[in-house]
Amino acid sequence: MAPRMVLLRHGETEWSVSGQHTGRTDIPLTPAGRIQAEAAGQRLHGMEFGLVLTSPLKRASESCALAGFTGEPEPDLMEWDYGAYEGRTTDDIREDRPGWDLWKDGVIDGERAADVGRRADRVIARARQGEADTLCVAHGHLLRVLTARWLGLPPAGGRLFTLGPGALCILSWERENPVVAGWNMGSST
Repeated sequence: MAPRMVLLRHGETEWSVSGQHTGRTDIPLTPAGRIQAEAAGQRLHGMEFGLVLTSPLKRASESCALAGFTGEPEPDLMEWDYGAYEGRTTDDIREDRPGWDLWKDGVIDGERAADVGRRADRVIARARQGEADTLCVAHGHLLRVLTARWLGLPPAGGRLFTLGPGALCILSWERENPVVAGWNMGSST
């Protein structure tokens, strides 16, 4: 069987609670986020991975460790660079840009969906070279783009998936077709 990818979104942070776009700001997990990461580790118990990759940002690397894994820092797993919208909520951005949508309209001085898609493609290619499953511990928007690319959708196809803090997902195969075998598992959203 072809190798799968298991995705773990980092646990809750203060900004994920407030709805602020958290790209490159390196903030820690909340106490609840630490519990979510530990619970994800319990759900992953017994699974074996040939490769464990984590975003180098502390909320992801800490989630990886709390889940019981030692991850290799992978810069391509960093969250979307929100540029001028870093730290702002969607409602706040829409005061300046009515109807703004990250997936359609992008950000000022940051990455486009296509840029994030190219990074996701490199991670997928690396994982598919192995013979065993890969665990990726990273961020909500990045993992949604990665899922779209796994399925052969354009990067903006990530808008079709919701992903809560501490959630697990399994990207797998049905014969030669890439599929989603499990999504947003363990999330309260």
